[in-house]
Amino acid sequence: MDINSNTKLFVNFLRTEKSLSENSVQSYLFDLKKFFEFLEKDKSISDLNKVDEKIILDFLGYMRNSKNKKGEYYKDKSVNRFVSSMRTFFKFLNSENILNDNPMEFIDTPKFGRDLPSVLTVEEIDKIFSQADTDTSLGLRDRAVLETMYACGLRVSELINLEINDLYLSEGYIRVFGKGSKERIVPIGNSAVSYIEKYIKEVRTKLKNLKSGNNLFLNFRGGKFSRMGVWDIVSKYCRKARIEKEIHPHTFRHSFATHLLEGGADIRAIQEMLGHSDISTTQIYTHIDKEYLIEVHKLFHPRA
Repeated sequence: MDINSNTKLFVNFLRTEKSLSENSVQSYLFDLKKFFEFLEKDKSISDLNKVDEKIILDFLGYMRNSKNKKGEYYKDKSVNRFVSSMRTFFKFLNSENILNDNPMEFIDTPKFGRDLPSVLTVEEIDKIFSQADTDTSLGLRDRAVLETMYACGLRVSELINLEINDLYLSEGYIRVFGKGSKERIVPIGNSAVSYIEKYIKEVRTKLKNLKSGNNLFLNFRGGKFSRMGVWDIVSKYCRKARIEKEIHPHTFRHSFATHLLEGGADIRAIQEMLGHSDISTTQIYTHIDKEYLIEVHKLFHPRA
């Protein structure tokens, strides 16, 4: 069985049938490439019909003891992602009658302790935001980027793909296209609205050119903002604020959800705002909330 041709069929399925983003497709390809390398180097297998349950388990054990490019062992979350990618791949091949048997059929996702995502306090959010010099054009743009990301709990891909016509600021919401191009409506607060309006009026008009299109956030060349550009902004202002936690753009999404939950918001409403198709994905924030409550108890209860 030709692995390359069947992988191409699978990729086409992900793009057309599942409507996955290119980033998601590349994640699947990364995971499968690791598996195919293992088959070739460790098992001398080039035919997927020869893959059975034992080989799958051997691969997962191998990955748990392997290191990534940073020289760190793969985390439990990464191993679970390998399982998910391979399950989707083999299910597809089986459903298309390319494989007679599905070796992933009885493989369970390993039950590891869930790593809780890092979350910023409201005070830390304020401290980070205040580092942007809004008297400068790029400082004002950066403040608008940070405010929008936190106010709406956006993924980086959603943030950089925002367009002018996705804004309904006077009505108090924006339109977001999430994973699989699913559209959702997300409320936006007054602070973010204020900085977005100021950025559009004072900065975007100076940055825009023929290649700007309708993109809301522009880089200094007038082009569409990149994922790396958002990472750079977050790193820059966290460093200036001397925040020592491990912070990345997604941390603002985690913080958005956690602060809503702490404030008493219904988890179903949070699920809708985050664009989670499954409530179990949103429920991780209930664990964060419990951690917060435990810390408060330890700090303030006289007999803790």
